[in-house]
Amino acid sequence: MERFDVRRGLVKDVAANGGLGELAREFFDNVEAPDENSVNASHGIMTAIEARYENGALIVDITNVPPDFDDPDAMKAAMDARKRWTKFLDQATGYNSKKRGDKAKDWAKKATKAKSAISATRHFMEMTEGIPEDKISQANSLIKEIETLLASNDNTKAAGRAGKLNKLFN
Repeated sequence: MERFDVRRGLVKDVAANGGLGELAREFFDNVEAPDENSVNASHGIMTAIEARYENGALIVDITNVPPDFDDPDAMKAAMDARKRWTKFLDQATGYNSKKRGDKAKDWAKKATKAKSAISATRHFMEMTEGIPEDKISQANSLIKEIETLLASNDNTKAAGRAGKLNKLFN
């Protein structure tokens, strides 16, 4: 399962043009669209493609089979399938591959920042005596909220709450 950030407003544009299924028909075979924000398809070496828009991101699960590396026609077909996949991602996310990579790094950094804030706060509370009970309660509440946000893959909000958590003891 992979997650790709989607340019703001693009989900509405795709929906207005027939949905994710209509976009996928330009690139893949055997396209089924359960609704306008999800699609199941296949093409060549990509035997199963499941994609959906969820919380401002494109969530995809793809199954690939390796081509016959000794067959030049199979290699051409595999390269064509990869080009189609890349073009689909470009149009479904609104970002090119470099920008998608940058966005993925930023998204991962937000999760790391949130986890680091939790760890630092817990360590601080263990090592320090005389912390008022209301501050401990507030910190534990923020930690629970951050952990819930991380579990639901909302790293942006989790990083924001981590900033609040860090300021709590400064």
